[in-house]
Amino acid sequence: MVDPTTRFLGLDVHKETVTAAVAEISGAPVLLGTVRNQPEQIRHLVQRLCERGPLVSAYEAGPTGYELHRQLVRLGVKSCVVAPTLTPVRPGDHVKTDKRDAVSLARLLRNGDLVPVWVPDPEHEALRDLVRAREDAKVDLLRARHRLNKFLLRRGVSSPGALAPWTRRHHDWLNGLSFELPAQQLAFEDYVGTVRAAEDRLGRLEAGLAECADRSPLLPVIAAVQVLRGFAFISAVTIVAEAGDFSRFPSARHFMAYTGLVPSEHSSGQSRSRGHITRSGNAHLRHVLVQAAHNARYRPNTQHLRRRLVDAPPDLVQVAHGAQQRLYKRYWHLQRRLGTAKAVTAVARELAGFVWAVSRRPAIA
Repeated sequence: MVDPTTRFLGLDVHKETVTAAVAEISGAPVLLGTVRNQPEQIRHLVQRLCERGPLVSAYEAGPTGYELHRQLVRLGVKSCVVAPTLTPVRPGDHVKTDKRDAVSLARLLRNGDLVPVWVPDPEHEALRDLVRAREDAKVDLLRARHRLNKFLLRRGVSSPGALAPWTRRHHDWLNGLSFELPAQQLAFEDYVGTVRAAEDRLGRLEAGLAECADRSPLLPVIAAVQVLRGFAFISAVTIVAEAGDFSRFPSARHFMAYTGLVPSEHSSGQSRSRGHITRSGNAHLRHVLVQAAHNARYRPNTQHLRRRLVDAPPDLVQVAHGAQQRLYKRYWHLQRRLGTAKAVTAVARELAGFVWAVSRRPAIA
């Protein structure tokens, strides 16, 4: 039962400003105005509103993160961060301003029409930040290598065929290159220096990630995910950091839907039509699952799996064996009918279910 004195606060949050509107149990929401997005001003606004009873607030998830949410909770406000893509919009409403958004959030919050997102604790968010920093470093390294390769291609220089790219021998070969024109030599040295700086950056981040994961309470879940084929340490820690608290998913199907790997559906009456995957939820999580699903095309390697699972609990060993056998058969059954891309996507969806299963085992959950 809602306290009749409860007030519902809608906040439209930006880097510099916060626009607020408040709604009572009944009646139209009232626009309060805009304040600076600073802790002192937020505290003053909340204290003024809490004088008349309990306060519930909501704002949309975005680049400003969760610091405002944590401040509101410390001030005694029941706060939630909501998913922007799931916020209802009135048909024909094509005017969007900060004031209208704040009023709309207050109204929707009072009506119970907003979908909250999971807010990580500071430690979990820090691990996620490190995972994404490592991912950015990987992308930057690939771009730096491509630029160097394109430069060499324009100059008509190619590495000997026996050299594997980006190995120690390949770097030794790069050290031996030189160009006659000073401008070209300077450009070449800059490209090579950028590649090596990017490699050093990636190495530092991966070492730091391993160290932080070892001290994290999430380490048992990270270790459990690695029993599944296709998941080494980096992919496992990415899955755990991006998925968050697995207990918030009551079933494997809920976790599959969160990954955005389930098919969209447009059905009415007796007609039922399914389309491409929804692509909702976390794109980082979806990417890792799809990459891991490519391993299902290879025949199950019992000997290799046995070595990986030598210290794993028996229940996880059983799940890992079952997953490898099922996903291999599933991939080739679908690949012959639908092609590689759709088969990999379907396997990634089922793989998400196995990830949920190993992450929710009683010893971990």
